[in-house]
Amino acid sequence: MSLDRLYALRAELHDHNRRYYIEDNPSISDQVFDALLRELQELEAQFPEAFDPNSPSQRVGGTVVKNFEAVSHKRPMLSLSNSYSAEELVEFVERAESGAGESVTWSAELKYDGVAISLWYENRQLVRALTRGDGEKGDDVSVNIRTISSLPLTLPADAPDELEVRGEVVYTFEKFEALNARRAAAGQDTFANPRNAASGTLKMQDSAEVARRGLSAFMYAVFSDDRQFSSHREALDAIKSWGFPTPSREQRWVESCTDVAKIQAYLAYWDEERQHLPFAIDGAVVKIESTAVQQRLGSTAKSPRWAMAYKFNAEKALTPLLDVVYQVGRTGAITPVAVLEPVWLSGTVVKRASIHNADQIAKLDLHIGDFVSVEKGGEIIPKITEVDVSKRPANAPIVQFLTHCPHCGTQLQRREGEAQHFCPNAYGCSPQVKGRIEHFVHRKAMDVEGIGTETVDQLVDAGLVQRPADLYDLTWDQWAQLDKFKDKSIQNALDGLARSKAIPFERVLFALGIRHVGETVAKKLAKHFGTLEALSTATQEALEYVGDIGPMIAASVVEYFGDLANLHEVERLRIHGLQMTYQAAVGASDVLGGQTFVISGVFTHFTRDGIKSAVEQNGGRIASSVSSKTHYLLAGEGVGPSKRAKAEQLGVKWLTEEDFRTWIGSTD
Repeated sequence: MSLDRLYALRAELHDHNRRYYIEDNPSISDQVFDALLRELQELEAQFPEAFDPNSPSQRVGGTVVKNFEAVSHKRPMLSLSNSYSAEELVEFVERAESGAGESVTWSAELKYDGVAISLWYENRQLVRALTRGDGEKGDDVSVNIRTISSLPLTLPADAPDELEVRGEVVYTFEKFEALNARRAAAGQDTFANPRNAASGTLKMQDSAEVARRGLSAFMYAVFSDDRQFSSHREALDAIKSWGFPTPSREQRWVESCTDVAKIQAYLAYWDEERQHLPFAIDGAVVKIESTAVQQRLGSTAKSPRWAMAYKFNAEKALTPLLDVVYQVGRTGAITPVAVLEPVWLSGTVVKRASIHNADQIAKLDLHIGDFVSVEKGGEIIPKITEVDVSKRPANAPIVQFLTHCPHCGTQLQRREGEAQHFCPNAYGCSPQVKGRIEHFVHRKAMDVEGIGTETVDQLVDAGLVQRPADLYDLTWDQWAQLDKFKDKSIQNALDGLARSKAIPFERVLFALGIRHVGETVAKKLAKHFGTLEALSTATQEALEYVGDIGPMIAASVVEYFGDLANLHEVERLRIHGLQMTYQAAVGASDVLGGQTFVISGVFTHFTRDGIKSAVEQNGGRIASSVSSKTHYLLAGEGVGPSKRAKAEQLGVKWLTEEDFRTWIGSTD
């Protein structure tokens, strides 16, 4: 046994991976492959100085990553403009061909419903894998990407020394269903769809678990300063020859089209046939084949002018309605849920669908036994869109909305002007109690590590906690009553609660769970009133004076603090040491006080969230759309045309990024 054997094994196993996953032509059995891999692992243990992150042994994972570093892309990962309209597709093709000034060949290919990824190779070795992130920076998930067997860790000698390859990480339906089956058997929450599963898996800390889950990938773009390609087709053929999984031309996953009619035929084919694919798609990508024409047309700040994504309409399925059950949210809102005969839809088995509220039930005229049309809004959330009345069984019972809470039996109420019914028994209704506690400890609220959904269930069911303040009263012995809670778990929960006392006031306010008070509203209220005491005594009129606080939000805040039980609760939280006074961020000022900004475009020195924070920290306020109340359109590169037109119409001033930085005194 020697180093020479170690290096030879690595080369041999890389070749076998390529034959199996790319060429679909294995030359050895799985048993022989596993034996060779075990031999390699033994040699690597014997010669630790020969460690290589791109060794085939790294496919099995084993590394634990605490944090995923954000790294800048060498080239921005632009998103594509989307369209659901055949007319818009024709307009795009005509516009692009006019700009090209010549007849062009198009490439039409499936749009994978997964996670965009960028792989960087130096000296033909994989050095880094980044998620798309915000397009400028992505998370470094190299350790987990190395577990995907179909992606090459090293490249052959004819590949460029430096290379970037982009594509999509996906779950096949087979792997996705198997994953959800394992999670269900273990009592864990299942994933809503393959895309969510792929995203969650890529960000797991344990790479060994990532390896076990069996992710797949398809690569569809390549960049290299050392090698130029004349066409998209040539680029795909090249990376395929270097061992990358690419869309299959034989199965029409990618196809060349000479005109818009052929593009439309391709789209029509896959709109019908997508249900037979082994993975999820949500449309197709149409792009000009010629790289010279691509470069000539260029890109806007957000998307290329030579490519677009055509989104298919949501898939529908017809299935019987078996029952209607009712969920109770943390605010007491009652949501009806349809129980369906299981039906395959957009890559998952759908058993339930939201019906939203009593008005929707009445609008659909739902009867038990109805055949209902179900579709996934945005390919994620199932919903009932219509009823096939012709298939209604005789004597089918009409669905009647509840009059009393399904959990505590309290008579439901419905406020004027609101669509939902709610249960007013806030502290005697178990789902509400649990929901409020879960909301309170959530990472966007008090961010209490060590207390999850299962823990909250145990605490409430055991009668140990009813209100958030109860958490801070729990003793070590009380924590020890919980199932599976040992010394380490107890200490983690206590430490998490202790750290939460430093959470700023605006997040404490959000954590209280006041109806209609989300993160943004909580921040506005905290900044305006300064203290919980001032907020708790504010009138309806005073609350509505705050920007973006309307009558509904104001009434909800007045109602909350008008309840003596809630006042007692916040006083207990204050005594426990939670922050009840607003502290301005470091570097904050009021130089933008009284000014309203609408933000549009891409900026050099700020991310989108970063420039919003800069406006708010300096006393300005953000609006989503241009109106007569807008003072400035804060314009980056590629300002939205509708916002630009509206600003010009209303005479709203434009503010460049550099003007803005000068105004707030930014020099970094």
